[in-house]
Order: sequence, then C-alpha cells, then structure tokens
Amino acid sequence: MQNSQYNTLEDIELRKDELRAQLSDNSQKVSTLWRGLWVPQKAESKGELIANLISNSITAIDAFILARKLMKTYGWLFGRGKRK
Repeated sequence: MQNSQYNTLEDIELRKDELRAQLSDNSQKVSTLWRGLWVPQKAESKGELIANLISNSITAIDAFILARKLMKTYGWLFGRGKRK
C-alpha cells in the first residue's frame, strides 16, 4: 500500500502496522547477518584452517598497527605525551 494520502484514521493505523512489520523483519535480517559476522567459520580442510589462521593473524597485526598509529598521533587524548 503506497498511498501518500490517507482518508481515515484506520488507513493511517493500517499503514503504521505495515511499516512496523517491515521494520521488524528488517531488524531480524540485520541481526542475523550481524551475528554471522562474529561466528567463527569451521574449517573443512587443512587448507581452510591455514587460510583462516593467516587471515586472523593479518587482522590482529593490522589492529595492532592501527592502535599504535592512533596512540602515536592522538596519544595526548589519553594522557600520553604533549599535544602538538
């Protein structure tokens, strides 16, 4: 129902219920996808296990380098060093 005009209060309430149902469905889909990001993938073979290990290692190293760079640049926000 894509009406831009509503003639009665019941029309508005019906549209509101439709939108609420759509929001609920979309929220469930996003929630499911978000949880799927944090669930570790099961390795089916040794090759996948090694690939996952390398991927996780690269992610950890990247996070460490990013944190180090941020602390070097913005360390004064955390009470380390002087503001430049």
